[in-house]
Amino acid sequence: MKTKQEIRDHVWTIMEQEKVGRFPFPLRGRIPNFKGAEKAAQFVFQMTEYREAQVIKVSPDSPQLPIRAQVLKDGKTLLVPTPRLKDGFIRVDGTSVPPGEEKKAASLKHIHNYGETIALTELPKIILFFVGSVALHRDGRRIGKGAGYADREYAILRELGNPEIPVIGTVHSVQLVEEELPKQKYDLTCDWIATESGLIQTNTPYKKPRGIIWAEVTDEELEQMPVLKEMLELQGGLQKENKQRQEV
Repeated sequence: MKTKQEIRDHVWTIMEQEKVGRFPFPLRGRIPNFKGAEKAAQFVFQMTEYREAQVIKVSPDSPQLPIRAQVLKDGKTLLVPTPRLKDGFIRVDGTSVPPGEEKKAASLKHIHNYGETIALTELPKIILFFVGSVALHRDGRRIGKGAGYADREYAILRELGNPEIPVIGTVHSVQLVEEELPKQKYDLTCDWIATESGLIQTNTPYKKPRGIIWAEVTDEELEQMPVLKEMLELQGGLQKENKQRQEV
């Protein structure tokens, strides 16, 4: 079985050879943007799961910009993790974005002008979860760029009491791989995959993270992602509150 990095390198190479990538370049080292991202998004917007969801988390990556913009245009609440989860999540109320400014409001450059960074305790219940990927298998297994942010984002939401959330990945069809993908217990999986060619329901047999596996969190990650420290402090407060209630 190939390593995750070998699979990433293979996908980035194929995208370069097929010329299906687009700005920002280089494609390597990031969640690659792709030609047809808007088409992939259109398949998503026809889903009942999307139409009924009012609070949606979408990754901050370039290929998910069309989804972020449409979420706002549809008057839904958009949750976007800050880069590297440094400052947690940004919330934007689609009903407060002036018509015609949705794409601008959904861009990382301007999103802070339309939304606000919120504390973990203020996160609403999230109904749908969109994620960027480097490679996806039709059975839902996923490989990101290697930093583990999407896995952590989902785990944080579950840790906060959010029930299991349907996950949708959008990629170019050349990013679909048939070979075996390595999977760790903390890796996120997708329930749906949208490409420029259509929608795939994975019926994934793999379980998603039910919370943060703290034994897997390094001191370096705690420093790089302050939101994890906030999560630890919040957990300590909740445990203290529960203990006090039991003593009453």
